[in-house]
Formats: sequence, structure tokens, C-alpha cells
Amino acid sequence: MQFQQLQYFVAVAETRHFTRAAERVHVAQPSLSQQIRALERELGADLFVRARGNIALTDAGEALLPLARRILADADTARHEVQELVQLRRGRVRLGATPSLCTGLLPDVLRAFHDRYPGIQFLVQESGSRDLVRELARGALDLALIVLPLPAPAPALTTVELLREDLVVVSSPESPAPGGGQRAVEIADLENERLVMFRYGYDLRELTVAACRSAGFEPEFAVEGGEMDAVLGFVRAGLGVAVVPRMVASRAGRGLRVTPLARPGLSRTIALAHRSDVAPPRGARELQRMLLER
Repeated sequence: MQFQQLQYFVAVAETRHFTRAAERVHVAQPSLSQQIRALERELGADLFVRARGNIALTDAGEALLPLARRILADADTARHEVQELVQLRRGRVRLGATPSLCTGLLPDVLRAFHDRYPGIQFLVQESGSRDLVRELARGALDLALIVLPLPAPAPALTTVELLREDLVVVSSPESPAPGGGQRAVEIADLENERLVMFRYGYDLRELTVAACRSAGFEPEFAVEGGEMDAVLGFVRAGLGVAVVPRMVASRAGRGLRVTPLARPGLSRTIALAHRSDVAPPRGARELQRMLLER
């Protein structure tokens, strides 16, 4: 019994027509009929009742049909699994992340992933959560690290919470410590500080400004409009203070004073997002697994 013969048998059983079955499996009708007859000889039983204009299954055909379908389905599953293993040896992952996550979270994770799957190429897009959601929706990204809550509902996306991260205040060691040198800074203490502020569209900008307004004041900016590296550089130069994620502050190296925010402080929720209607490629799913297990 040959695998191809089972394909032909199922095609005839489902179409109840030899010519249409041959068209479905892209083979000449005489060849298909010949293979069906060979299968019947192999099994020692007729599989079809052949009458002009009417093809019906015999009892033997009825018994074989669910088994043949199962064999073909198992073969398809095996092919799919092997192809996915091959995808982990080569391929690409289109990953989006906010700039702070590119600085704080991704370097170690991508290094570990690359050590395990060196054939996978990463295409990283750095942007704010709103832009990343838009890129996911149009199919330009496989997976994105975003900050929750989203500014607007995104029913076409599946999001999985990854971690909650505290925000801290960074300042230059050569400048006076924020909050008068206290061990922890209140949001209200930032009223007396000039802030180095991110550009519009940054989740951190919106979060910090909203917290200041909730505390009853409008923040004063020393510099605004920068990306993460620029903001940290301006703070090192003593131009002002900034509110940044703890992971970013811990990786920023020398030249920064890190002061926690007093409870309840500020935090943000990091999530993985992908389109609900399209399964991410195997490489993206493996990266997702590594991030969730870290």
C-alpha cells in the first residue's frame, strides 16, 4: 500500500467522481484509476461501486476511509513538525519593542536565544507601543514587547503579561540629589526638578506626565524630545532628572545616580503581543517561550 494511493482513494471518496478527483490531486485520470485498482488488488477488495454517473463506496471502502484520512493527517502533522524544526535552524523573527525594552530587557534575552538558535535572524523595530500595535495589525511584525494598558483597545491582538517593572529617578551625581537627598523620592518632589523628557509617543512620557498632574502640578522640562540614549546622556550632563525603568537604570553604567520612587511609586506592565488571527512563526514562538520562562 502506497501513501499516494491513499491520497487518490480519499479524493475519489470525497468527490465521488474519478475525473474531479484526478483534477484535485493534479494527476491524469487514467493514472489515478490505475492506482486505485492497484490498491484494491493489494487489499483484496473493491473499494468503489462503479456505475455510470454514480460512484459509491463499498463496505470495504467505508471501513478504509476514516483510516486513510487519519494516516494522511498524521503524515501532514509530521511534515509540519519537521518544517518547524527546520525553521529554528534558519529563518527570521520580526520583533518590535519599545526603546527602553531594547535597552533594558532584550540584550540578554536575544543573546541567549542566539546562542541556542544561531541561524535565526532578528529584525528589530524600536518604537512606542502605539506604533508597534499598528505594525502588528498590518502584519509587519511577528511579535512585539509593549507596555500595558494600551491607549486604545486592540481586539485583533493577543497579549500576555510578562512582568511588572518599577520606575526610578536618575540624576547626575554631580548635581544636587532629587528630593533633598532622601532615600526615596515622592512624585510631588519632582515639582522642584527640571525633567529631561522623552519625545511624544513614548509610554514613559505619558506615564510620567500623568503622574505629575495627578500630584497636582505640571512638570517643567529642561530638555524634551529625546530617545532613551539621548535622555540618559542629558541626565549625565546635569541638565535635569528623568524617570526611567529600573532595568534601564541598572544597565546604564556609571555616571548616574539612581533614586527609587516612594511607595506606591510608579510601575509599568510589560506584555508580549501578536496578532490573534495569525500564529507567529516557530522562531517567534520559541522567543516568546524564553521570555515567559525567564
